[in-house]
Amino acid sequence: MSTDQVSLAELPAWVAAQPGFEGLVRALHERRTTTLDGTWGGSAAAAVAALARSAPSTVLVVLPREKELDGFALDVASCLGEAPQIFPAWEVLPQELRVSDPILGSRLRVLHAVSSDTPPRVVIATIQALLQPVPAASERQQATRTWRVGDRLEIEELAAWLVARGFERVPALEFPGEFSIRGGIVDLFAPAAAEPVRIELFGDEIESLRAFDPQTQQKVRDLEEVTLTLLGGPLTSGLNTSGLNTSGRNTSGRNTDSPNATEDPADDAAESPANRTAAAAALARGARGSAATDGAHFVESLPESAWVVVHEFDEAQAEARFYLQRIPDCRGLFSIEATWQRCVRHGFVQLAGLAATGGETACHLRVESIERFTRPKGDAVRELVATVRPDDEVLIACHNEGSRARLQELLQEFAGELHGRVHLALGHVSRGYRLIGWPPGSPADPPRGLVVLSDNELFHRTEVVRAPRRKRLETRALDTFLDLAEGDLVVHLSHGIGRYRGLKLLEKEGQREEHLELEFRDGVRLYVPVSLIHLVQKYVGGGKTAPELSKLGGTGWSKKKQKVAEAVSDLAADMLRLQAERESKPGLAYPPDSHWQQEFEAEFPYTETDDQLRAIAEVKADMERPRPMDRLICGDVGYGKTEVAMRAAFKAVDGGRQVAVLVPTTVLAEQHFRSFSERMAEYPVHIAALSRFKSRLEQKEVLDGLAAGTVDIVIGTHRLLSPDVKFQDLGLLIIDEEQRFGVEAKELLKRLRLEVDVLTLSATPIPRTLHLSLLGVRDISNLETPPQDRMAVETRICRFDGDLIRQAIIRELNRNGQVYFVHNRVYNIETVADRLRSLVPEAVVDVVHGQMGEDALERAMLSFVTGRTDVLVATTIIESGLDIPNANTIFIHQADQYGLADLHQLRGRVGRYKHRAYCYLLLEEGKSLTPTAARRLKAIEEFSELGAGFQIALRDLEIRGAGNILGSEQSGHIAAVGYELYCQLLENAVRALKGEPLKEHRHVAVDLPVSAYLPEDYVPPGRQKIEMYRKLSSVQSREQWDLLREEFRDRFGPLPAPVEALLQIRELQLLAATWQIDEMRLEGDYAVFGYRNPRKIQQLARVSPHPLRIVDARSAYLVLPPRCDRSTQLLGLLKSVLQAEAGDRYNTPLFPRGAAVG
Repeated sequence: MSTDQVSLAELPAWVAAQPGFEGLVRALHERRTTTLDGTWGGSAAAAVAALARSAPSTVLVVLPREKELDGFALDVASCLGEAPQIFPAWEVLPQELRVSDPILGSRLRVLHAVSSDTPPRVVIATIQALLQPVPAASERQQATRTWRVGDRLEIEELAAWLVARGFERVPALEFPGEFSIRGGIVDLFAPAAAEPVRIELFGDEIESLRAFDPQTQQKVRDLEEVTLTLLGGPLTSGLNTSGLNTSGRNTSGRNTDSPNATEDPADDAAESPANRTAAAAALARGARGSAATDGAHFVESLPESAWVVVHEFDEAQAEARFYLQRIPDCRGLFSIEATWQRCVRHGFVQLAGLAATGGETACHLRVESIERFTRPKGDAVRELVATVRPDDEVLIACHNEGSRARLQELLQEFAGELHGRVHLALGHVSRGYRLIGWPPGSPADPPRGLVVLSDNELFHRTEVVRAPRRKRLETRALDTFLDLAEGDLVVHLSHGIGRYRGLKLLEKEGQREEHLELEFRDGVRLYVPVSLIHLVQKYVGGGKTAPELSKLGGTGWSKKKQKVAEAVSDLAADMLRLQAERESKPGLAYPPDSHWQQEFEAEFPYTETDDQLRAIAEVKADMERPRPMDRLICGDVGYGKTEVAMRAAFKAVDGGRQVAVLVPTTVLAEQHFRSFSERMAEYPVHIAALSRFKSRLEQKEVLDGLAAGTVDIVIGTHRLLSPDVKFQDLGLLIIDEEQRFGVEAKELLKRLRLEVDVLTLSATPIPRTLHLSLLGVRDISNLETPPQDRMAVETRICRFDGDLIRQAIIRELNRNGQVYFVHNRVYNIETVADRLRSLVPEAVVDVVHGQMGEDALERAMLSFVTGRTDVLVATTIIESGLDIPNANTIFIHQADQYGLADLHQLRGRVGRYKHRAYCYLLLEEGKSLTPTAARRLKAIEEFSELGAGFQIALRDLEIRGAGNILGSEQSGHIAAVGYELYCQLLENAVRALKGEPLKEHRHVAVDLPVSAYLPEDYVPPGRQKIEMYRKLSSVQSREQWDLLREEFRDRFGPLPAPVEALLQIRELQLLAATWQIDEMRLEGDYAVFGYRNPRKIQQLARVSPHPLRIVDARSAYLVLPPRCDRSTQLLGLLKSVLQAEAGDRYNTPLFPRGAAVG
């Protein structure tokens, strides 16, 4: 096999060498309209790359459909050697556009790029994107601001200007279209910017400019100047209406002024290729004959010498017409003819597979389409041998290095007759084709061919294409405490359950400090200084009812805490005993990764997240140890658990053992069967499915194969647990969503756990606190990082409204997407489907539910998976694991009847690709909601961001996750003391049983006459303020203290005196802890240190620069100098004493093993 003689980058040269190509390029330079046909399969991308190499400026490629964008962009990048820019279409109507919409930013970035001095070589757009207006150049110019260090800036004027443009003022910005102002600091996130900018002012002069990370809110780098285009609001104002539809009526956008415009609408649909070129030429004449006006069409922003390439003109025309017909209000959009008029002012070429009959064809490519590969995946290479003609060469584009290496081996083994004629390259080809006359200029007769295809096509794998995208802003997994709102329940570790009533600034003897105000039973209030914020946790209990408030000063709370501590101690002992039992059982130790395993992993088409890599390493380490594995992989819906399972399965098969994959539903069994088969297509792994989709005979074949050892991996429902299922050598059991199986199944699984390796997958996430508290007793891997490009699901609660449903389905159809409609009542599901058919007659609607026959269910699912069905009306049969990236809108009918976890799982069916996904929680017309249902729906709407499973769980879901792991009887204990305290007690119980030191919170109490707090005009009240107090409370070393000080300076500006004092007090606490001092206070002319280690305090007395008298076993008195100013000099004096010879201890974490300090 040859790996380096032919590459995809050589294909444009073949196109350029074809007869007529030079003439076509000349015509384009003269801004004429021409045609390039024969562009079958992926050869259109090679033609675009050839044109880009000959073009004087940008080449704009117009595609008919949105779903082709990413694949075409990757094809062009493989041939051209550089990635084209993508100009996306809005997914909403012009009047609905928001500044925060990421598509606005993407469109603006491409606009800036094509208007710059170095425009991109290729821009790819759909026809829909061109029908949508862009801000005019004058509007963009007016909205652009440049600021330099030293410039003057009026803050309030800027704020008013931004609000008028649709920007939102927030306390701390996270997304484009937001800004915040804190004192002399302005944070601003422009829609087209890669990152937000922080402007710091001294008076009204810009003192510094810096880019910062919206996740950490901290500086990334300093800037000398910044230019931002601050556009916002619906972008239809101020547009040139030449060619814009302003009537609001549905229109196909006919340009009746054109010499070739047809009068009869029926003629429009029948426009023939023969007169299309003439029509385009006439449009060109008409366009250039009319006076050019300032417009707001994307094409008008292109360089004068740009060329426009339309791929399959007829299809683009038809798609544009469908798009406009489906939109109820077309105001603000351009007509189709107005768009073509602007395109033909440039050099204009139509790419087509079929040659146009009549009219001038400038260039014809000798390209043939190749037949689809249809044989079983294992025979793919033999089928390739049969397909290729005797003199043909073959170029296979492999999606990564691992795939190329594996394919190389297969070709050497099974395709020796193709030796020297197959070339393997890295790259992308959407659809295969055959070039006739290879190599370029070859005189061979008959001409030789080059078959070009991809490894995915060869093994008929479906691929989800992800073109290179700009880095998405991750939403962070949040500390639940930061979401604390007034009225929320909290747990005070010493006093019990109370209600949080807000932050209060209290003054005592001239000393001002902020306190958390907590209300306990009988209205008793307790004020907790923020220095003790670590003693207060948000209450998350998961009980059906709210707990009653604790009585301050009673013994009830300590008894309750003691009871839970005993229960968790028993639980930890049981878990440790089970683990010890497993450790003593002999298991099979798998060998280290083989060459095949490495190749299999290298073929993974995406980049693994750090969490995935960690989980994979942990699973392999378990499998290589000589004892049975029992590991739980937890992660939100779609966070990559299946890939972890596939690698474990492959390792087991590679080690000579069989694998069983147990799933809760038939639909999921089929889905896993497909994905496992596609992923392992290039390896001799026999995979079978066992479910009610299979006939009796098929089931018997699978059972015989399992017993004989010819089936390597079986994927099935609880049918796998039947007595007649016998394995020759079962090595690994993978269980998906164990909590959905019955009691009998669980008991059987419990026995299996002691014999074979078990890997359990759960989409019910568990919180980090529980994960950490179970370290060493239960093997858990937690996946917390969302996949690349994943966007949050926009969630809305609304009544059943025909117009809204139609609009949402049309929006999905306009981007070639699909829709789920969940209705969990079989008896009237057909009635609901008929109602949808009448609302959206242009959509194909189908129904699935668990009571259907196997064949009908399989047909319906297959139709949806392959994209033939637009709307799938289904029961919750789709809840588990169904992965269809093209489905990005889900309606959940009668949403008030679902539990929170179920709603979250269902919502996880969408948003599995780069598109913005929508989830509509529909309530029945006229039906009133119970308060519990309203609260549940509000929670799911609130937590729509990624990984929101973690937050929702703080209401319901994680408690269920905890119940799954710990057993349901523990739920009552969690409700009694709150989730966080429960986890702390569990962790200490585990530590005690393992003989490890307990995790303790040691706090240094400081009572000094100093005002130390975060003023409201420095850090705004609410979430940010609590976050900064929590960060201060968790500082454990000098290094962390320095970083926090820098963060205050960076985010909020110069530190005022109370904040300086706050940081100094924290510094004193760190220093005091090294001397084992627990308390510092003033008594007359003395500073009193309460200590617990006599040896340490004696050492401090010896080295102290000021007299320190040890008066008893608990207290030491520091004599204060007579002229010491208590408000300004006291803290510095104490620091000088405590710093004496503290040395290196001050720079190391004070509490090892994760213990936190006050």
